[in-house]
Amino acid sequence: MPTRRILLASALPAVFAARAFAATADSFQSFVTGFRAEARHAGISPATLDRAFAGVQPNQKVLDRDRHQPEFTMTWARYRSLFVTDARIANGRAAVAANRALFQRVQQRFGVSTGVITGIWGLESGFGAITGDFRVVEALATLAWEGRRAAFFRGELMAALRILDHGDVAPAAMTGSYAGAMGQPQFMPSSYLRYAVDFEGHGRRDIWTSKPDVLGSIANYLAESGWRSGQTWGQQIVVPPGIEVAGRDVKRPLSEWMRIGVRPQEGRWFASADTQAGLVAPDGTGGETFAVFANFAAIRRYNPSDYYALAVGLIGDQVEG
Repeated sequence: MPTRRILLASALPAVFAARAFAATADSFQSFVTGFRAEARHAGISPATLDRAFAGVQPNQKVLDRDRHQPEFTMTWARYRSLFVTDARIANGRAAVAANRALFQRVQQRFGVSTGVITGIWGLESGFGAITGDFRVVEALATLAWEGRRAAFFRGELMAALRILDHGDVAPAAMTGSYAGAMGQPQFMPSSYLRYAVDFEGHGRRDIWTSKPDVLGSIANYLAESGWRSGQTWGQQIVVPPGIEVAGRDVKRPLSEWMRIGVRPQEGRWFASADTQAGLVAPDGTGGETFAVFANFAAIRRYNPSDYYALAVGLIGDQVEG
């Protein structure tokens, strides 16, 4: 039979865990109280704050994902095989076919190509199928309270409260990734405030369930990021041996690249000879190489990754091709 000493000893870890949880809860609630006061001073209504923070607790799953992000190096070849897939291209073509009139209206208003909008939509949420189920206010509050980039997430939390105060979405419907990226375009709240549009014309900007608002918001983001209507993002090329591929920031007119033997893989250039272009070889010499134009930079403002921008462009080309 266990002795009293053994029973007490076995209970100690549970006691310490309960105390730690209570201390954590107290710390988090103290943060929320202070942040609510800050938000109220910034003009957020008490009713919005009550709704936004109702039931909000520190979310351990959010912290676990933030603290244990996988560290690995992926080659472009591997990235392309995972994300520029036949299935994603087929789904993109189906999405365009099902919403052709909407895409035409979006392109007419914003001047952004259907393919690139589709590429972003597909990579961000699988054309709306995977948007994340974390409560955005709870996730952002957790990261603003105890995250690696607390100052950044404080700003995003305030932006989320402004969205709720405007009435675009209810707190329960404001869902997204563990880091607060929202809806089908995966906008952070600050990006939502800057770029989301009510393309449907129903009085609110709904990037969760409204396809017109989703596609219009992606297009507006790109248009505001410098997208040049009627131009492409880039194309795959062949580079002669001995030519240094210095990256997207070293730009020359295509005519100069042509003079030293650079040629398009598909037999023709998709841009005029005076178009400024940089050369990108994501896997280094001997791997695939691309000439990239001004619209490549616009895609990178959505996500500052060469891999991402290349994937968006390639998916878009094949969806429209």
